[in-house]
Parts: sequence; C-alpha cells; structure tokens
Amino acid sequence: MAREREERDSEFVDKLVHINRVAKVVKGGRRFGFAALVVVGDQKGRVGFGHGKAREVPEAIRKATEAAKRSMIRVPLREGRTLHHDVQGRHGAGRVVLRSAPAGTGIIAGGPMRAVFETLGIQDIVAKSLGTSNPYNMVRATFDALAREDSPRAVAARRGLKVSAIQSRRREVDGGTAEA
Repeated sequence: MAREREERDSEFVDKLVHINRVAKVVKGGRRFGFAALVVVGDQKGRVGFGHGKAREVPEAIRKATEAAKRSMIRVPLREGRTLHHDVQGRHGAGRVVLRSAPAGTGIIAGGPMRAVFETLGIQDIVAKSLGTSNPYNMVRATFDALAREDSPRAVAARRGLKVSAIQSRRREVDGGTAEA
C-alpha cells in the first residue's frame, strides 16, 4: 500500500514558490515560524497549490505539498503545450493576463506564475502580472485564470455545435491576422 502511494506521488512535480518567516514576540524573545507556498503538478494538465505553516521549514513545505495535492484542478491544453485561448484572472489586487503562444516561444512569465506553468506542463505562454507582486495573490489569480480556460470540446458541447465548427473559426481568425 505504501509503495502504491509512493508511485502515485512520484508522478507529481512540486515547486517551492515562497517561504515567509514570521516572528511571534513572547516573554523570552521571539518565536519564529515559517509559511510555505508550494505548487504541485503532473506536467500533463493538472496543477494545484498549497499553503503550509509550521515551526520548521521542511514541515511547512510538507504541509503545503499535501494541501496542493488535495486542491488540484485540470486545465485543458492545446497540443499539450499552450492554452486554447487568452484569458484573464484576478484575486485581490492581483491581476494576470495569460496569452497562448506559438511553438518555440517558451514560458515568458514572472516567478510565481512560471512555477505554475512549469508544473502544469505548458511550454509556450506569454503572461503578465498586473497590480501586485505578492506571490500568494499572483498564484491565486493565475489559478482563477486557468479555471476560466475552456477547451473547444466543452464550448461545442455547451453551444450544441460540432468541435470542427469551432476549430474552423479559429483557423479563419488565425489565418486572417497572418495575412493582414
């Protein structure tokens, strides 16, 4: 049973985004604690983030990783490398703009967002963070944007159309901008 859990856990890649040291002033001096923000993903379209607090750094990271594995979301990817469409997300003062990119672009994004995209398995994306540099709000805004991401299959099902009808519209738009 323990081996099965290890194999399941090994499929995930985790990235430590931020560690915050906090101090509680007590009678004898200061008591330090640590808060960790971790992003976990399988590099195939699933990603989650978690926040853990403890008196020791490794314990905080372990708690954050557990929380991240519990809060995973699935994101539809185009060709397994980029987003299907441009999307915006926000959380608090944090706003992010995510744009799909052609092959070979790479991940053009700031630190916390880059960790999310690397663990998600995106290879080509252009992202901009607006409003805040707080890693917690940036990660939450990125997850808000990724949750709004729709696949052509989902859009077709919602509208009662065929996937090919929606894909053909994309080709018209992509082809029209290339010629102009």
